[in-house]
Amino acid sequence: MTHVADEIASQPQCWRRALELAPPGLPEPGERVAVLGCGTSLYIAQAYAALREGAALGETDAFAASEFPVDRGYDRVLAISRSGTTTEVLAALTRAAGTPTTALTGAPATPISAAATTVVDLGFADEKSVVQTRFATTALVLLRAHLGAVPADLPEQAERALLDPLPEGATEARQFTFLGTGWTVGLANEAALKLREASGSWTESYPAMEYRHGPISVSGPGGVVWFFGEPPAGLLEQVLATGAAASVSPLDPLADLVRAQRLAVDLATARGLDPDRPRNLTRSIILTAS
Repeated sequence: MTHVADEIASQPQCWRRALELAPPGLPEPGERVAVLGCGTSLYIAQAYAALREGAALGETDAFAASEFPVDRGYDRVLAISRSGTTTEVLAALTRAAGTPTTALTGAPATPISAAATTVVDLGFADEKSVVQTRFATTALVLLRAHLGAVPADLPEQAERALLDPLPEGATEARQFTFLGTGWTVGLANEAALKLREASGSWTESYPAMEYRHGPISVSGPGGVVWFFGEPPAGLLEQVLATGAAASVSPLDPLADLVRAQRLAVDLATARGLDPDRPRNLTRSIILTAS
């Protein structure tokens, strides 16, 4: 079994541990917050930002760390970094000097501990695989719990997601589109990234209602359109009319992301690829000065 398959399977236990935590330094109600990340961590930041604003707890913006507008003025900067060594994240925290900063990381004994005001140690969810799965979802469980936005049975739903069938024909599909609304747009982006990283698949992701404004043109037989959460009225029927398969799950969208992670590994295995070591990727992006 690959490292990433083991890490996917361990998510229910990781989520339970996260739900027991109450670390200092997480955004307080009313704070204006910037959430930073790169790759997977950016998409988790997007999901959290939408959830926090949707709960009316304060203006919350998500940025790729390299695009952080430091002069905009925030009460807190929250950075998500599994490795604690990503160049863009460390640079953004340095530029935010004078603003309280909090970092969620799987590796606290790294430069991020000196760069952030407060560090939240999620080392129990760190990973051996290059491809992120359990660290990212555990970070979002922690952040959702802090917002009071976690179903009581979320770890049990993750266990179901490890067993529920994948969409029929998905491992033979030629193209995948992931759709979300609100906070699940970030999950759609992350699911598309997972399949691209692990299996080199043709994947796209959009806010669900934007899909009808052009992207639906790539859907057809041999394609899968995956909804995170309830599809907007009428859209599922339009997807099915293209001949594409559709995935709609009753699970919490974060638990449904576990199914997409499983699909990424299955696709990689079917194509003779190593999902632990995607082409051209490393665990952390560390840039050298030019």
